[in-house]
Amino acid sequence: MRIHIALIGFGHVARRFVRLLDESREALRALDLEPVVVGIATRRHGAVFDAAGLEAHTLATLSNLAAASGAVGPALDSPTAAEILQRLGRMRSDARVMIETTVLNVQSGEPAISHVRAALAAGAHVITANKGPVACAYRRLADDAEARRLSFLHEGAVMDGIPIFNLVRETMPAATIHGFRGVINSTTNHMLCALERGEDYAAALVRMQADGVAEADPSLDVDGWDAAAKVAAMANVWLDARITPAAVAREGLTPACGDRARAALRAGRRLKLIGAAFRDGARIDARVSLEELPADDPLAILDGQANALEIQSTPLGRVVITERDGGLEKTAYALLTDLVTIRRRLGR
Repeated sequence: MRIHIALIGFGHVARRFVRLLDESREALRALDLEPVVVGIATRRHGAVFDAAGLEAHTLATLSNLAAASGAVGPALDSPTAAEILQRLGRMRSDARVMIETTVLNVQSGEPAISHVRAALAAGAHVITANKGPVACAYRRLADDAEARRLSFLHEGAVMDGIPIFNLVRETMPAATIHGFRGVINSTTNHMLCALERGEDYAAALVRMQADGVAEADPSLDVDGWDAAAKVAAMANVWLDARITPAAVAREGLTPACGDRARAALRAGRRLKLIGAAFRDGARIDARVSLEELPADDPLAILDGQANALEIQSTPLGRVVITERDGGLEKTAYALLTDLVTIRRRLGR
């Protein structure tokens, strides 16, 4: 089955994804899946579209898409992205898919939400690694996709490529999810481990920026916003919470956390930034908070950039899934798994 793909956003994750498509050609062919990238739109480097298929591996190395043949516009926030999705929708194809990997806007979820809506309106399935659409507008977008008999998938939005959404959807049929808690932000877990060792807060943050662990602007991580967006996303999908990140009670890291982390360690405990949400009747308690955990807690044992999530359910009880190694390759793999899910659904 040939699936035509438009990429909206072409940063590190999307570039790794197109390389992964090339690396996985034989495995995908065995699944009767032939992906063809026909369009790419970026915020800074223009956009390209070719119905015959772009040389994805070559484009992955380009810094300026507008220099490629077939450029159709100057910027992502102009009509370029919409035009690419319209062209995708007009193609005769076994299936059409938009993959959205633009930068998170934790307050509004835009422009990613608009991209998802436009893709669905054009008759394209949607895969996103952007937390914004799931954290800010999940129910509306999921209902729209269902009404159009299209898929809206988002495995890469939380915990890179670890299959948390697939786990519940595919392997826990008829289970009721009551809540979850987890260490779900790599930067802050790395920071807390460094503070335990006696590192100065500012020095540890600078080192992590130099190592590529933390962003140049780490505020989304250390202020708890990234974790809040992930909590909102999971609560919306599993608990039908219909909340946004702004509704998640939020605590972040400060220089004072160093003394607290070391004191907890001396007492045989560990300080962790926990993202959690639980249903209490009609109320959803969603929060990101610093918690001192017993040493044998499955979340307490995490070091460095490791993440873990504990899902509480009936009748299965507590299920823990751990990510020992994160990174953009794993997020790119999540996009690939969602593409395979779409192929399997179309084969039913």
